[in-house]
Amino acid sequence: MLVRLYNENPNPREIRLITDVLRSGGLIIYPTDTVYGLGCDITNQKAVEKVARWKGVNIEKNNFSFICSDFSHLSDYTRPIPSNIFKLIKKNLPGPFTFILEANNNVPKYFKGKKKTVGIRIPDNNIIREIVTELGNPIVSTSIHDEDEILEYTTDPELIYEKYKDVVDVVIDGGFGELIPSTIVDCTQYEPEVIREGKGELEY
Repeated sequence: MLVRLYNENPNPREIRLITDVLRSGGLIIYPTDTVYGLGCDITNQKAVEKVARWKGVNIEKNNFSFICSDFSHLSDYTRPIPSNIFKLIKKNLPGPFTFILEANNNVPKYFKGKKKTVGIRIPDNNIIREIVTELGNPIVSTSIHDEDEILEYTTDPELIYEKYKDVVDVVIDGGFGELIPSTIVDCTQYEPEVIREGKGELEY
């Protein structure tokens, strides 16, 4: 199913329809403030396993990130954040960043394995944030950006739908996406470190 939503004012009825799909274990492709992402409800293990199979990766070893709607989810899934790191995160989110933080015991066990970190995203995009708010918990996020594919597949939602309609339950058309992914910042040490330069430029 291809659903058109507008970032300025996403239709609440469509948002509820999409969250129903997520709750029932469905996969969605959605816009962010960078590239389009593929995701599911983090509390649904079967859905998470579907995402991992699609990527051809092991859940425990792959660095999936969580899309959150606001800062309240940070304390839900991370250990206490040092004040200097929290100030940095607050200054830059919502925005095109993934912050790697120490995970707490609320992160579902099938994600953690030997990893003790979690990537957190709060995109500057109303569509996906409204979906997460309605769902009540974060969604797993993995980008569908692929260096080997024709570039249009990652930017044009109609082409994305043509390619992935048999893989996911809903593709959200939120307008053209971008080709540059988020900037990844490792915040597990006292001094944050940019480990992937992406769209976002950190403000300190």
